[in-house]
Amino acid sequence: MLKIPRAIHDDLIAHARADFPYEACGILGGVDGIVSAIFRMANTDQSNEHFTMDPKEQFAVVKELRNRGLAMLAIYHSHPETPARPSEEDIRLAFTPGVSYVIVSLAGVEPDVKAFRIADGVVEPEPIEIVE
Repeated sequence: MLKIPRAIHDDLIAHARADFPYEACGILGGVDGIVSAIFRMANTDQSNEHFTMDPKEQFAVVKELRNRGLAMLAIYHSHPETPARPSEEDIRLAFTPGVSYVIVSLAGVEPDVKAFRIADGVVEPEPIEIVE
């Protein structure tokens, strides 16, 4: 289970809305499944169908996580026009072991945030608990 503070959950949605119509992306950090930091990143693809994070920016985030004693808990991105479920491309490009993949969908009336574990092409939904 991924535990996300309401403020970070709201920031995920705000980031997705700010980058609309493109996919937003970033990294969530924390300890023991409890998210305590969000790192917004630039989608270098500037696309509404896929995203790529800048490797230099990723390296800086990983360094910051280490400096703060945090682990990378999740990689997140938005789906501006499709549901909060991994696309074939999301599944194929899920290269980071042991992290959650969080998707923020703006396709419905209200934003939808869901988490998944993806390993070797197998997708498993992961519960999210919003904590105050």
